[in-house]
This record gives sequence, structure tokens and C-alpha cells, in this order.
Amino acid sequence: MPTHTRRTFLLATASALHATPPASLATPHKYGKLVLEASTGGAAFDCKTVDCPFVFHHQGRFYMTYVGFDGTGYQTGLAVSANLVDWRKQGCILGRDPASPVTRYNIAMNWIVRENALQSPGNLKKVDGRFLGVYHAYPNPGLEEGPAVIGLCWSGDLHHWTIDPPCLQPGDGADWERGGLYKPCLVERRGTWYLFYNAKTQNLPRSQGGGWREQTGVATSRDLKVWTRYDGNPIIPNGPAGSLDERFASDPCVVLDGNRWVIFYYSFDKTGKARDLAAVGNDAFHPVKTDQILIDVGPPGSVDSTFAHKPSVVWHEGALYHFYCAVSGKYPNEIRGISVARSRPW
Repeated sequence: MPTHTRRTFLLATASALHATPPASLATPHKYGKLVLEASTGGAAFDCKTVDCPFVFHHQGRFYMTYVGFDGTGYQTGLAVSANLVDWRKQGCILGRDPASPVTRYNIAMNWIVRENALQSPGNLKKVDGRFLGVYHAYPNPGLEEGPAVIGLCWSGDLHHWTIDPPCLQPGDGADWERGGLYKPCLVERRGTWYLFYNAKTQNLPRSQGGGWREQTGVATSRDLKVWTRYDGNPIIPNGPAGSLDERFASDPCVVLDGNRWVIFYYSFDKTGKARDLAAVGNDAFHPVKTDQILIDVGPPGSVDSTFAHKPSVVWHEGALYHFYCAVSGKYPNEIRGISVARSRPW
């Protein structure tokens, strides 16, 4: 079988396979309200929207990094909580740098290295004495304008960060990622670093529905310097026509449930709805999609009536908390904030 034919067959087969999700992943009880909203100040870095939660535990408290949008571009904020429901913003911790060709308009840090067991609070881990984050940055002003890159960043206190040059560029990848790189997720396992990320194609012809497609892949490194993309990328491809993830399979949040790799991700379909799903595998490279929606869009009038997507999970007091970006209304008048669901009733 020719290489390109075999790859097409493998992707089609992978997208058709589904497994029953472990009960440990279920978070059916929505809080029903936003726990983090856009700031009301017109000049704030997050005055338009807040997006892309990443939740972790550090020194007895929970923290959330999130992405704020002010109409010009994305920047990164930090919030703190004692109970995972009441959050207090601590301001912008990673802002744009007008002198930088990479972060002139945008910098969205989406992950900091932490404990990654499913049933853990996500305690931060230091690497060579510092906290290690990973960001993506778009080259142009506006909402996700231009082909974004991915890079590492370092901090001693969570509030001041040093930015490394990009380690993944869309132009160095395959066709499925040439349009730009999205949310990164960085996990260390037995001496190997796994950098999961989603990416988009360049705009498709009208015969293929126009717009673009997003899928999820992974790159690995032993030294955090030289990165090798997995030959079998994307590891979470788009599903077939009519499936929930036929357009997007995006924003990986990767944890370990025992020896199983669990990749929470969000889907987007031709109806215009975004929902959180999961895929589970015995290694980082061969996840099998589960057949259950973990976080679905809500009814009209709810905080997540349009989108319920972009997962981040932590464990607290015997329950799994699943944070997500909740969107109601229609762009450009949508309301975009952060909400949460958990495994036991409120």
C-alpha cells in the first residue's frame, strides 16, 4: 500500500474507533455560572473576553492561568482560589512586547509543568529550579490572526516570565499544521518530554467547506531543545462527516489515569457547536476517542449555550473538576468566560 494511501486509511480507521469512557472522567454536574468573567475596565488586558483556563495547585491554593483579549491581541492572566469556585484575579503575568517580533501583539501561556495524575490537584513541579511554561503567539493584531508559533517560558515566582524563542513553527510541519499552532500542553514521562498541541490547516477551498480544520498532534524531546514531531500526527484527527469533531479536534489537556493516557479535547462540528470530549490510550501516540460528550452545550439562556469547550481538569476533595470556556450569544456580541463542572453534585 503506498505511504499516502496507508496514512489516509489509518486516519480514517482511527477516527472511526471509539471506546467507552472510564467513569473516572465523568463530570456531569455543571456549576451553571461563570466563575471568571471579562473585566469591566475598558483598558484592562481582559476587557473583552477571558478564555483557555489552565488550573493547578501551588502552596496550598489553586491558581488559574487564563487568556485575556482586549481587542488587539491575547495576553495571559492569573487568578487564585481556595475552593475552585470563588476566583480573584491577580493581573496580567505575561504581556505583549512591542519590541518582539514573536510577542508584539499576542502571548498566550496555556500550560505550566505540573503533576499530571488524573486524581491529583495538579501541584506545580520545578524544572532546574524554575517553573516551566509553554505559550503560543500569533504574529498579527486581532483575534487569532496569522500562523501562531509555540515556545517555552520560565519563571521563579509565576509573575515574571522569561520567553524562549519558538521551538515549533508551523512552516516546519505537515499540511495539517501549516495554518498555525494552537494550545500547547507539556508533560514529562520517564525522561521524555511530550509537547501536545493542536494546529490548523491553511484555509480550505469552498469545495471542502471553506474555513480550516484543527487537529491534535505531539512532539517529543529529551532535552527541551530538540523537538521531533511524531510521524503519525495528527494523533487525534478530525472525525468523518457528521461527527462531533469533523471540523476541530483541539486544545489537548493531557493527564494520566494510572498507566492510561487521557487526552481531554474539544470538538467543533458543522452545526457550529463546540463540546468537550476525551480520547484514551495505552501510550501518548495512539489515543482512541471515547463515545460520550463530557461537557455539552447548555440550553438557551445558559452561560454555555453556544460553546462548552477548552478543558482543564484537577482533583479536589474526592471530586474531579472540569473547567472550560463557556460561551453564550453570537460573535461579535458573545459572552465568553470560564465555568466548571464536577463529578459530584454541588
